Amino acid sequence: MIKTIRISCIALLVFTLFTGFVYPALVTGIAQLIFPYQANGSIIVKDGRAAGSALIGQQFDDPKYFWGRPSATTPYPYNGGSSSGSNLGPNNPELTKAVRCRIDALRAADPGNASPIPVDLVTASGSGLDPHISPAAAEYQVRRVAGVRGMGEAEVGSLVKSMTEGRWLGLLGEPVVNVLRINIALDKLSRKGT
Repeated sequence: MIKTIRISCIALLVFTLFTGFVYPALVTGIAQLIFPYQANGSIIVKDGRAAGSALIGQQFDDPKYFWGRPSATTPYPYNGGSSSGSNLGPNNPELTKAVRCRIDALRAADPGNASPIPVDLVTASGSGLDPHISPAAAEYQVRRVAGVRGMGEAEVGSLVKSMTEGRWLGLLGEPVVNVLRINIALDKLSRKGT
């Protein structure tokens, strides 16, 4: 019995050291060497300061910026500590009401835009943290952003094309536009033009 307890204690100590210290230190070290940007949170820097992560969306509601996908996290949008969807089904009247309000907000911000609104601008993602929109959602907003900033639509449209990230390895996923990155690039472009 004492021999079994001793073996169990040694095994506990060895596994605690290995899985609690050695393995995490090894994985962290490898990640810092090979993928330092990703290992440190994929932080986007603007004017020498952290502006946010490329992996977590941010709230943009000023008409001069591209707006991201709606977030259903609580108690505020894009809350990284409360990743969640709305859990509202397609037949739920609350979802219909929320989508209608989002459509109204988009139409109010750009009253002359009669184009169909891309679905990702009016529905929240499953995580509520999505930092990307589709190229169609970005293109839908070009007219509004260009008008508010006094820029040409062709110039802003060209920015959308240049900021569109393709499929991973050319095969997986869909093309996307990172909202924080395009808004930072838009600010830089606006400053150059003034």
